[in-house]
Amino acid sequence: MKLRIVLVASSVLLMSVGCSKEDKAAGGAVGATTGAATAAAGGGDDPKAYYKMKCAVCHGETGAGDGPGGSALTPKPRNFTEAAWQDSVKDDDVKKAIVEGGAAVGKSAAMPGNPDLRGKAALADGLVKLLRGMKK
Repeated sequence: MKLRIVLVASSVLLMSVGCSKEDKAAGGAVGATTGAATAAAGGGDDPKAYYKMKCAVCHGETGAGDGPGGSALTPKPRNFTEAAWQDSVKDDDVKKAIVEGGAAVGKSAAMPGNPDLRGKAALADGLVKLLRGMKK
């Protein structure tokens, strides 16, 4: 029981650490950072660095949905390695979920959007390509 409380508290903390006042004023979701903060933290325009910084905490380093921040979430984070899911979803829907959050595509509202990716089509497309490459 104590471990679950610690995991839930850790998840909340991890998702809220990057949220700045500017993001909230712009309607950003918890866990979303500004473009400048993303670049300063090493995300820049590199999809792999961005994924590692923003997505891996819940989705895991390999995309299996097994990140430490996602262990206390219900539903569990998407497993990007599942071929059935990969074959069932369009790139535009994946991109929309990444930028606008899970609720924008009828999925979990626990998946925050990343409004810092608006206007950064190449980075968002790179993230989609990265996720597609996780298919087993």
